[in-house]
Amino acid sequence: MQISTNTQTLVCVLRSGSTVPKQQAMAALRALVVGIAIVAAAAHYWVAGGTATKGPVTYVFGDSMSDVGNNNYFQLSLARSNYPWYGIDYPNGVATGRFTNGRTIGDYMAAKFGIPPPPPFLSLSLADDDFLAGVNFASGGAGILNETGVYFVEYFSFDEQISCFETVKRAMIAKIGKEAAEETVNAAMFQIGLGSNDYINNFLQPFMADGTTYTHDQFIRLLVATLDRQLKRLYGLGARKVAFNGLPPLGCIPSQRVKSATGECIAQVNSYAVQFNAAAKKLLDGMNARLPGAQMALADCYSVVKELIDHPQRNGFTTSDTSCCGVDTKVGGLCLPDSTPCRDRKAYVFWDAYHTSDAANRVIADRLWAGMTTASAPAPAPRSGAPGPAAVPAPSPRRA
Repeated sequence: MQISTNTQTLVCVLRSGSTVPKQQAMAALRALVVGIAIVAAAAHYWVAGGTATKGPVTYVFGDSMSDVGNNNYFQLSLARSNYPWYGIDYPNGVATGRFTNGRTIGDYMAAKFGIPPPPPFLSLSLADDDFLAGVNFASGGAGILNETGVYFVEYFSFDEQISCFETVKRAMIAKIGKEAAEETVNAAMFQIGLGSNDYINNFLQPFMADGTTYTHDQFIRLLVATLDRQLKRLYGLGARKVAFNGLPPLGCIPSQRVKSATGECIAQVNSYAVQFNAAAKKLLDGMNARLPGAQMALADCYSVVKELIDHPQRNGFTTSDTSCCGVDTKVGGLCLPDSTPCRDRKAYVFWDAYHTSDAANRVIADRLWAGMTTASAPAPAPRSGAPGPAAVPAPSPRRA
């Protein structure tokens, strides 16, 4: 597939049970974030012309929970959110392509690191320097498996996102030299949030083959084997510090609750998420043991989100069993312009049938950050008001 920009053509080639121990997971994340803090404090990331950019360079890979506008450039994509009521609580009330009413968890985490959220890959020109400070490759509809999300027509699969990062790295080498590019990538934070769509829009869908082809144990083995290959590919491109977001309690999101006769969470789907998280943690631990310099950790999103769902009142919410936006959870589930949002958007954990609200994203980021930085070693201090990325010419869209 080809991606055209104003100044050049880029090519991103598509290449073909038990709970996770929380203390171990948090310890790994603390080591990861402290390591990044030390690097950020000791080094500058040099760009063309001798200008230095302070702060950890971040590369984001993921699905609609992390997408900040890549899918806006796919004219045929059925996974877009660049219309009201999305973005109603974002600065100036703008629908940016984020699948929530305001900021994503990643936006809030970036602010805690004292950096602006990395801009979407498709908003950038590699002839400029903006991509040197970090890039967001996430795309709504993406999964670990390439077949996940095919009915959204246009999107970046995880393999394609990695190929786009490979394109970025080649451009970095051309701009700042191989040694500086390698050092920057080695020190960068790689944030990955994928796997939800492999269940919600693949394994659990009756019209998708994977749900009838594989047992769940077989499906997890397929997911983990694919993720193993993908993470090794990223490692080969220089990734060393990786934070992989564990799956949330998928059986409790509104699109799944509506399938329950009682309206309660679907226990089996939650069990699938727990089993996947355990398998993913085992994979990451194994990579840390085998790959020199690897620091890969699982973020325990499951427990954090489940706490908000089980106890909304004590976490500042009133409603966690349905979405703020009045959507048809059986068909679509997105907050379309003719939908009716709730009056008090801060009172709801979920914004639409699939995605958490701005208010919930803030709390989730706070909890994850607290778990990551509760250690004796110093961690980067939060800095509010980090400036947003500078505007750059928009490229032409491409087709997956």
